[in-house]
Formats: sequence, C-alpha cells, structure tokens
Amino acid sequence: MKSETKNCEHCGKDFLITEGELNMYKKVGIELPTICFFCRAKIHLSFWYFGKFRKGESDLSGESLITVLPENSRYPIYTLNEWHSDKWDAMDYAMDYDENEPFFEQLKKLQEKVPHPHQGGVKNTECDWCDDVWSCKNSYLSRSMVNCEDLMYSYRNIGVKNSIDLTVCFNCEKCFDSSECHHSYKTFYSKHSRDCVDSYFLYDCRNCQNCFMCWNLRGKSYCILNTQYEKEEYEKKLKEFKLGSYQSIQNHKKHFEEIIQNEIVHRPNFNLKIYNSTGDYLLDCKNCNNCNTISESEDCYSCVRNGWLKSDIDVCGSMHLELSGNCSACQPSGYCLKYSSWSSSRYSEYVDICLECEYCFGCVGLKKKRYCILNKQYEKIEYEKLRDKIVSDMKKREEYGKFLPYAMSAGPFNFSTSIIYFPETKKEDIIKLGGYWEDLKESNIEGLDTKDLPDDIEDVPDNIITQALVCPETGWRFNIAENELAFYKQNNIPLPRYHFDVRIKNNMKYLAVLQSYPYKCFYCQKDIDAYYSPEWGYKKIACEECYKQNIN
Repeated sequence: MKSETKNCEHCGKDFLITEGELNMYKKVGIELPTICFFCRAKIHLSFWYFGKFRKGESDLSGESLITVLPENSRYPIYTLNEWHSDKWDAMDYAMDYDENEPFFEQLKKLQEKVPHPHQGGVKNTECDWCDDVWSCKNSYLSRSMVNCEDLMYSYRNIGVKNSIDLTVCFNCEKCFDSSECHHSYKTFYSKHSRDCVDSYFLYDCRNCQNCFMCWNLRGKSYCILNTQYEKEEYEKKLKEFKLGSYQSIQNHKKHFEEIIQNEIVHRPNFNLKIYNSTGDYLLDCKNCNNCNTISESEDCYSCVRNGWLKSDIDVCGSMHLELSGNCSACQPSGYCLKYSSWSSSRYSEYVDICLECEYCFGCVGLKKKRYCILNKQYEKIEYEKLRDKIVSDMKKREEYGKFLPYAMSAGPFNFSTSIIYFPETKKEDIIKLGGYWEDLKESNIEGLDTKDLPDDIEDVPDNIITQALVCPETGWRFNIAENELAFYKQNNIPLPRYHFDVRIKNNMKYLAVLQSYPYKCFYCQKDIDAYYSPEWGYKKIACEECYKQNIN
C-alpha cells in the first residue's frame, strides 16, 4: 500500500496516511479516517469529561450524589452502585432500526434514554468528591487516579499518597504542586524529576535531596541554583527564601520559569524503554508511532493516553485494548472494538458504556449481551443481516467509519479533557460541528477575594476553613479543607489563590503537547524534533545522544 493524502473534513488541512497506518487500518478492519490526527484526538478526548464537581440527585432513587456530569445532562444519571445493580435493565430502552432516519440520530435518541453512572471507577473508599478513580482511599476533588490515598486537587496520578496539586505523578508522597515526578518524597514545585527528597523547584533531577531551584542534577544534596553548599549554609539560605509567603513563592516561580527557558538542557522527549517508536511520554513501547502518553504497548498508531495496547490505531484514554480502532476511553478486555466509547466489549461497533458484550452494534449501557442492535435482542442470523443493512445505509449517508459525533459527547466541549489538549479551540467551531459549549456564569457568589488572604501561612487563622474563597480567574467559589490547611502549615506552604481546576490545567498544559516541532540540537546543531511549543521559548534543547553525553 502507498501512503495517501487527504483533506480533513473538520479543519480543512491536508493530512497524510502513511503506509504503516494503511496496513494497520486494514488489520484492525476500520475505514480510513476523513479527519486528521489532531481532529480525531480532539473528538475522542471530548468524550472524556472534565466537568466542575457538583452535588445532585440520582434520577432513580433521589439519593444524593456528587458528579462532574453537567446539571442539564442529556440522559438520566444514577449513582455508580445503582448503575451496576439489577434495579434497571438497559434492554428496556430497545429501539427498532428505522432505515429512513440517519443511524447517528437514532443512536443519540437511545443514548439520551439510557441512564449513565454518576462517576467512573471501582473499589474506592471515601472518594465521593472524585471522578475516574480506581482502588483509592480518602481522596478529594481529584480525577483519573489509581491506587492513591489522601490525595487532593490532583489529576492523573498512580500510587500517590498524602499530596496536593499533583499532575501525572507516580509513587510520590507528601508532595505539592508538582508534575511528572516519580518516586519522590516531600518534593515541591517540581517537574520531570525522579527519586528526590526534601527539595523545591527541581527540573529533570534524579536522586537528589535537600536541593533548591536546581536542574539536570544527578545524585546531589544541598545545592541551590546548581551550586554546592555545606548542610548548615544550605539550611540557613533556605530560611531566607521565605517559602511560607505567597508573594515570595510567586517570585521564585517566575525565576524558575526563566531558568527553564534559558538554562535547562531539555531532552527532545520523555520516552523511556522504547523500540522503533515515535511520540512523547512513551514507556516500555515497541513499534508505536505518533503516540503520546502510552505505556507497555506495541504495534500502535496515533494513540493518546493509553496503557497495555496491542495492534490498535486512533485510540484515546483506553486500557488493555487489542485489535481495535477509532475508540475513546474504552476499558479493559476490549477486543476488535470499533468506533466506540467507554466500553469493554468484543467484536462490537458504535457502543457506548457497554460492558462485557459481544457482537453488538449501536448499543448503550448493555452488560454481558450478544447480538444486540439499538439495545434490541436478535438471533445471530438476524443480527448479521440487519447489521449489514445498517452499515450499507450508513455508507450511503457517509456515516459509517466515523467516530460518534460531538452531539453524543458527555457535555460541553470546554468542560472535557479535550480542552486541556486543545485550549485554543473556539466555541463557534464546536457548535458548527454539532457539539456543546457552556459559558458558566455564577452570579451573586459570596466569599472572600483571595487577594485579601494573609500572605504568609503563619498568619492564616484556623477559622479560614469556614470561609468561602472566590477564584479571581473563574469567579468560582472554593474552600480550604481542614486537613488541607494542616498540610500547608506543616510544610510551610502559602494558601492557594486560584480554583483547583485552574491550577490543574496550568500544570497540564506542559504535558499535553501532541505534536513535535523542529529544533536544532543545542550541542551539535543537528536537526531534531522535540515536543516543546515554540512559544515557551526554550533555548537549550538537545538531541538524545548529546543529552545523554552531557547530562549524567
């Protein structure tokens, strides 16, 4: 097969389908895309909701619940336990196929009838104010985490304990305001560092402890601005930095950003243990091309935020998926799954939140069913005949092979994971594609303006936990929890001034770059591709060989 060039139906730009992609599309058995990689990732991630936490009630029992799903949701919302119970049956919403109506419109009608769970995840304890959490304990206002405990205001973490404001961290404890850090303890305001202890403002450091504002260091202690100090002198200087002062921390952050731009040597990507693979944040991957943030996967193309994939293409936010394509947020045990979202099924197409199903087409909310179309049961021969008829009709209407439309996403685009990766997206463009957008305005919000908070944590009274604070950027109200305040005082951390969602998104923007940009190696001047937006102004980006030679 030879590569093909197509014009994207969404953004109007030309895009290339390589020979390798063509072979994978054929292997998986899905139609060639009509939109480019970035538009495919954008619509896939729009089905992964990043909504504002709110209180609500179950549409089944009236039981109180906490969810990120929108208040004006298009479908009924049940508590997670109710949704998994036998108190209702998705087959009760079965529909007959109407050949005179576009299939996507019929599927959308079905989707709007079938209840959805208020929260994603299982095996959690005291994690009511969380979403998409798995095997976690005592966590609060956090999302997308596994095996975490006592975690607050955080996003996409694994094995993290007793920490606040962490994004994409692994096996860390008592850390604060850090991103992409691993196996660290009491590490604050840091990025891309591993095995570090009792340190502040680290970038790309390994096995360091008691360091402040350092970068590219390996196995060091008592360093400030990459300069070695004696223990006593280091501790004396640390006190002079006034780490309990909010204004002082803002000054340190500004200085740190200048160092990141001008002094730090940046590697071209953050891949580790890869073979014949391209992309960023790849771990233990083989033959994975144009992928971002995937681990332990092989033979994949154009996949974003996944784990344990094999022979997949155009998949976002999924785990343990094989021989599947054009899917979003699909769960373990998926095989030969196409054009689907939030499902763990086999040999199925166009299914939404369907668990352990086989040979289903255009279904919503089914569990352990076979040979169903629009939630209606058929015999095998009937199913195959009707499925072929629907596919034929969809092809005539140019529907078949396309992912579920924006009109079927969980809620407004600007409250989805997609807005994190595509922050420049305009409201009118999403509306034009049939999607949703919500300009959330909260009037008459009462609370303390955060500019009136005490500058130093030592001056913060204990009764601050009874006071509502108002975010200066969003106007949203937020509070300081009792154990949160104890953490700040114990670790000499000033109170936050912005809503936690704003803080998460600010940290995530440096971890959500899906395309590489051309640079020249800082050392050898060789042309390289690196995953840093040019607007960040990084001066020292090295090729992999020069980075290894000079940073050790």
